Amino acid sequence: MSILTHPGRRAVLTGGATLAGAALLAAHPERAAAKQPATAPLAIELFTSQGCSSCPPADLHLGNLARRADIVALSFHVDYWDYIGWKDRFASRETTERQRIYASVLKQRYVYTPEMVFDGAAHAPGVDQASIDKLLADARRRTPQRATPELTRSENGPLTIALQPFKLAGGPADILLAVYDRRHSTPVHDGENNGRTLENFNVVRHFEVLTRWDGSAARWTVPADRFQPDQGAAILVQQADQGTILGCNKLEPMVSG
Repeated sequence: MSILTHPGRRAVLTGGATLAGAALLAAHPERAAAKQPATAPLAIELFTSQGCSSCPPADLHLGNLARRADIVALSFHVDYWDYIGWKDRFASRETTERQRIYASVLKQRYVYTPEMVFDGAAHAPGVDQASIDKLLADARRRTPQRATPELTRSENGPLTIALQPFKLAGGPADILLAVYDRRHSTPVHDGENNGRTLENFNVVRHFEVLTRWDGSAARWTVPADRFQPDQGAAILVQQADQGTILGCNKLEPMVSG
């Protein structure tokens, strides 16, 4: 699936009450819902490349973070390392552009990999646990009140997103959808990681802006054709023009990828 960043593909607004997701819950086999963790989730976006020899440690850290209920962890593969011998099959120009926009918004002098972006507001290589823990704590203090979407989806049905009223002090927010594969194992035969088998987690395969939100109570439905049964889905609530992430949630399949 291609990764999209243009807001032209929007969710379909509905007034229905049913929500749904890619997983099946044993107690409710007809539908699945994202569990609400005790602490509202934070978002971590890892910009990585299979052609970068510095990236595997950050990839593994992201894999550990992906198991946490209070983290929405997403792996975005960039394409600017493809020229050194190994073409990353998950990389795209659109993913690279998202990282470049962050570099501008966060006043970085350059883009780099690996780079973890925490709630759209801070960044670090993400190769050591201490710095990850510090930036997560900073993110928790920065936005103690979260716009956490409720997600549900019936088996092979559409995804429904519900948001309660939320005061948007910085202007409107974008509602973004990321569809991801839970895990990929890739033997690498060229480039800086030649001879290694790389593990990548929560690899984003489709990304789009669904709509813009004014903070009022709202509900949207995303058509089922955006997903495969074994893929996870994440929703980010992000200040317009790729600002701070104000809330997020994920809905994962029970079958690991």
